[in-house]
Amino acid sequence: MLGCQTSGKAVAEASGKDQSKMDFWDTQRKGANMMNSRSLPEEYRAAKAANIQFIRLAPDKWAKDEKFLFEDQPDPNPKRDFLIGNADNYKGLVRSDLKKLKKDLDAAQSQNIKVVITMLSLPGDRWRQFNGNKNDDRIWQNKKYHKQAARFWKDLASELKDHPAVIGYNIVNEPHPETEKTNPLSDFWTQDFNEWYQKVEKTPADLNALNRRVVKSIRTVDKETPIILDAGLYATPWAFKYLQPVKDKKTLYAFHMYEPYELTSQRENQQKKYKYPGTVEVGEKSIAKYWDKNELRKFLRPVREWSQRHDIPANRIIAEEFGINRTVPGASTYLKDLISIFNENGWHWSFYAFREDTWTGMDYELGTDKIRWDEEGNPIKVRKDNPLWNVIKKELAK
Repeated sequence: MLGCQTSGKAVAEASGKDQSKMDFWDTQRKGANMMNSRSLPEEYRAAKAANIQFIRLAPDKWAKDEKFLFEDQPDPNPKRDFLIGNADNYKGLVRSDLKKLKKDLDAAQSQNIKVVITMLSLPGDRWRQFNGNKNDDRIWQNKKYHKQAARFWKDLASELKDHPAVIGYNIVNEPHPETEKTNPLSDFWTQDFNEWYQKVEKTPADLNALNRRVVKSIRTVDKETPIILDAGLYATPWAFKYLQPVKDKKTLYAFHMYEPYELTSQRENQQKKYKYPGTVEVGEKSIAKYWDKNELRKFLRPVREWSQRHDIPANRIIAEEFGINRTVPGASTYLKDLISIFNENGWHWSFYAFREDTWTGMDYELGTDKIRWDEEGNPIKVRKDNPLWNVIKKELAK
């Protein structure tokens, strides 16, 4: 695929036209999420060797000590948010953080790896792993944080718009206005997204309003870099039912796919011992469904129907995150079936995750073996070809 990109550039130059960043997304792209607790520029070389075309990077995960990522305790320094400075009240970019991010992007560009920048936190919306493992729903309660988020992205876009590695701005990872306590949507298996949205439209919990405001703000300083918008309720495909396209021709729309979560999550699955394909009980009412490729395709149908209804081309849709705990029986078949569905729809995709440093549950190069630990308590990671990783490796090589 990288060869196709070079050819496209040659064609553009021969015709006297400059290739825009949006051109990158005209061809189906296959990437990975690289969400580490620190900048690891050496991993871009490994990504290139694996034929990964783009990396989805969450730099604000670099801000805190690793030990507070998954603890149910408050961070001792909650007012230090990467790039934002203070998610309680944004005043301007942290220049030292920006310098660190640009250096990491330079490393990506040196390997011809493109990068989508995504934020785990926004003003009024601190990532829960940095917030005592509790949702921060202030952005869905007060529009002053919409304004601050728009200003933050305007400032960041102004700084990154000319960087050749940056191929997308993903406004916020997994927005979830549905968790705001005034009008919660607790079980999407039984509740209707459209009915829920009618209650919150034009309020601070209106994700579409936030999207429009931030996109408009970015475009005052950057007309070219593609913008990527996640669906609601942690980017579930079903939240596409109320997602509204923005009036911007250089915007893509994204979903995440870990369903059924009762199957794909080791924590949720450890007692049930579900396998794929197989029957899984889902939702608050424990609805039993048999999950196979046909059921996965059915679950993703709202995305396809939405794109058809709004005349959004398939190459403007991204399966931005997907995965399954590598220890789940049938994990390789699950990944193979999902990728096959993405490919048949012509959607871009990026698996979770590539060599994450804080968690091994979806590090597919490790296979299905249990992790061994050294004397200092560090995981011993033995990366090798295995049936699980080979599913992804084969697709990346095409």
